Amino acid sequence: MKKANIIIAIAMAGCMLTTSSIAQTQTGAATTMSANAKVKSDEGVDAKAAEWVASLNLNDAAKAARLKDVIATHLKTIRDWHNDHSPATVPAGINPVTGNKLSDLDRQVIANSAMPKSVHENLMSGLRKDLTEEQVELIQDKYTIGKVAFTMAGYKAIVPNLSQREEATILGFLKQAREQAIDYKNMNQISAIFEIYKTKSEQFLNNNGRSWKLMYKEYTDAIKAKKAADKAAAEKAAAKPAQ
Repeated sequence: MKKANIIIAIAMAGCMLTTSSIAQTQTGAATTMSANAKVKSDEGVDAKAAEWVASLNLNDAAKAARLKDVIATHLKTIRDWHNDHSPATVPAGINPVTGNKLSDLDRQVIANSAMPKSVHENLMSGLRKDLTEEQVELIQDKYTIGKVAFTMAGYKAIVPNLSQREEATILGFLKQAREQAIDYKNMNQISAIFEIYKTKSEQFLNNNGRSWKLMYKEYTDAIKAKKAADKAAAEKAAAKPAQ
């Protein structure tokens, strides 16, 4: 929610990155992996890609090999871009909407968002060559550790009587978040991307007769009340003399 305005900052990436060499000199250098570290990292990436593909139970060695290569290539490309484009490649500044100073996370997301579109397109075309859309989504869920389902469950718990239209709209936003988030290296960045679309979801609810702030307060108040009641019941049971 608080990260919603990061999308404005992302839009500034093109002009900001033109001064990347100056910023890098002033603030620090990109991360450089040693040869041994890169070998170990590559091995870990290859193992992860193989595990994700194995989870699909394809029973087709040639197809599995192609998919493993597509996924591993994407993961390595993201890693290398991230390591070569530290927050220092984006000049320190402010978010033009909020006026807040850009955080290191903001600047890293901006830097990573400038990665060529072809990287994402190559991944998606490679997946769709051998997989159904449902299987593609399963791989995307591996990248984002199931954040679509987890976040959707949260909305269902918080929003009373969530309508089919509301659920479909929110699910659409979360799937957009997942599609975008698979191009980022770690969970902090992935979560920042999801925050953009969670804010869109909450704005949608607010614009259609709901009050997200009120619903969230009522939900958290109910949780606190239940915890207090459970604690009181446990203390009462503990204080009861043994028969």
